[in-house]
Amino acid sequence: MDLISIRDLDKKQIETMLEAVDKTTAHKGKILATAFFEPSTRTRLSFQSAALRLGMNYIDFSPELSSLRKGESFGDTIRMMDGYADVIVVRHPKEGAARLAAEAAESAVINAGDGGNQHPTQTFIDLYTIKKLKKKLGGLRIALVGDLKHARSMHSLVYALAMFGNMLRLVSPAGLELDPALVEEIEGKFKEKVETGKEMRLNDVDVLYVCRIQEERFADPYEAKRMKEKFRITLSTLEGVKKDLVILHPLPRIGEIDPGLDKTPYAKYFEQAHYGVPVRMGIIDYLLGR
Repeated sequence: MDLISIRDLDKKQIETMLEAVDKTTAHKGKILATAFFEPSTRTRLSFQSAALRLGMNYIDFSPELSSLRKGESFGDTIRMMDGYADVIVVRHPKEGAARLAAEAAESAVINAGDGGNQHPTQTFIDLYTIKKLKKKLGGLRIALVGDLKHARSMHSLVYALAMFGNMLRLVSPAGLELDPALVEEIEGKFKEKVETGKEMRLNDVDVLYVCRIQEERFADPYEAKRMKEKFRITLSTLEGVKKDLVILHPLPRIGEIDPGLDKTPYAKYFEQAHYGVPVRMGIIDYLLGR
């Protein structure tokens, strides 16, 4: 089995995979390959740490030192790696690359982010964190704030949150909204009304999920700076919010959450990041079978 997109899974499969997080088994002698064609800190290191904690070994692929520089195709590279590892974790700047890798390999393939498309293991971390902190996965009001157009973590997460029956409020700058077709699909499939807007209304929110404004997408740097300031979470932004509000972020943050919030009871984004290891252990365990 591969893990390429949240869309490939149903609610029961997601629940089963989340349950696997707290009861993993060892896989001594197995090998995990991290094939990252884009920079990564948390995802790459947490997958490597997860493999070691499961008793596995890992090999780390470096594109700049590989035969890709000689002209070898992506598909052939994956086919070669397929003979060296039992699990291949792929991050690539092009959408669809992870699915192409899954078609080329017999080993389990995990999508660690393909362009602006999907980031399913981040969504599992988010769901696991919400369940830990809120004791449930549905019936919550969740605000997702920032660049919803380009953030692949949001594309996976919005779909999963709607699947579990949450009330969603999407807040983003003009031009950086979530694809309207995806919003329409979610509303039709899961019968959940999705609020959209440009103003942050947080007084009734249970979970605030923030992602950065991707200023590299703006033609005007001054407009990017203005948007970053407007969509910045500070103590004053949180006036009147629920006492048990949870703030999450896939990280890295680039100024969109004031560091002064780090020591407040709302801030759970570093705890969320630390769950990356056990959650990815559970995913690897599930895909390899017990």
